[in-house]
Amino acid sequence: MRKEELFKKAKKVKLLVFDVDGVMTDGKLYFDLQGNVTKSFHVQDGYGIKLAQKCGLEIAVITGLDNPCVAARIKQLGITEYIAGNREKFLSLQDICERKNIDMQEVAYIGDDWIDVKVLNHVGFSASVPNARKIVQEKVNFVTDASGGNGAVREFIEFILEAKDQLNKAFEEVVGA
Repeated sequence: MRKEELFKKAKKVKLLVFDVDGVMTDGKLYFDLQGNVTKSFHVQDGYGIKLAQKCGLEIAVITGLDNPCVAARIKQLGITEYIAGNREKFLSLQDICERKNIDMQEVAYIGDDWIDVKVLNHVGFSASVPNARKIVQEKVNFVTDASGGNGAVREFIEFILEAKDQLNKAFEEVVGA
């Protein structure tokens, strides 16, 4: 799909929805000696989420796993729409859209695995990361250059903001230009 066509789809977006493992993180599970799972998040992704919020975009995170370290990061980012431990992501997204009065065509979703495909098939702007399963990459509108956990979220957000003519404004506000 050409950039102009992608921008047309992305321009309508009001809600950004993220998968966690493989998108917000590198998809690896790190276990400490007590058996607790830790994960690594890219600071630029978090800053991108804050920029999106400042630009008026709604943010949601829907993940199949439920992990306290993810919940802590989500809380730190001020994301209130957080659904963890739910493998029925499409139903969760429908619920969010109904409560917020947002049409599915106004949703951008980024995922990486089979569990994300149903959602990706129904949103207005679908994306994946290059480390996503091949079948997932084949079904989306946009594949980031950065891999999950390594700036993909920020890249996805900047693309949406650019399509909405908000990226330069956000940059100027940050650098004081």
